[in-house]
Amino acid sequence: MSKVYPDAASALEGLTFDGMTVMAGGFGLCGIPENLIVALRDSGAKDITAISNNAGVDDFGLGLLLQTRQIKKMISSYVGENATFERQYLNGELELEFNPQGTLAERCRAGGAGIPAFYTKTGVGTMIAEGKEHKEFNGETYIMETGLVADLSLVKAWKADKEGNLIFRKTARNFNPEMATAGKVTVVEVEELVENGELDANDIHTPGIFVDRIIVGTHEKRIEKRTTREA
Repeated sequence: MSKVYPDAASALEGLTFDGMTVMAGGFGLCGIPENLIVALRDSGAKDITAISNNAGVDDFGLGLLLQTRQIKKMISSYVGENATFERQYLNGELELEFNPQGTLAERCRAGGAGIPAFYTKTGVGTMIAEGKEHKEFNGETYIMETGLVADLSLVKAWKADKEGNLIFRKTARNFNPEMATAGKVTVVEVEELVENGELDANDIHTPGIFVDRIIVGTHEKRIEKRTTREA
């Protein structure tokens, strides 16, 4: 069966449900699966646990699902640009599991590799380490972090072939490749879709075996913060 779907809504058909865990790739607003996020919002699924580096902004990215209160819990590392997130968290309406950025990436990578847990020095001696197993290696203290697996991974890639082999571009490689492997089902939106065999195997970042469904998206590519100066 073809992995290529005509639009985001059809690509998510039959995959969404209340209480699901969703990974959403990208870094800031770069490389986020913006079309699939809108389709997830429109699906009406609620009580979602969202795993993402950040929570988008108020009217874009995962911020759209916060506006509709479809997200129950965020597993994130940076949430500073979203006033809706801040308000819901401070009011006790949104759960937050906060992670150092590298730890979050490794938790996703570990989940995709079938590694249930790993040890890291990051967070030792801080609030991050509270309640976690500590262990000594070569005289240094480490804490145990668990791998992450999602019911659904939403991924944005630059280019793909029809088998789902993916190439990411620049900053969009943050979190997307790891999350593509860590979803029970992975749906990808791409800028360009080519025929099988057109991609150089040496350029592929994620093999198509991890990809279940593909759409070609129209992307706004919004800039989160623009700083300029006079020449």
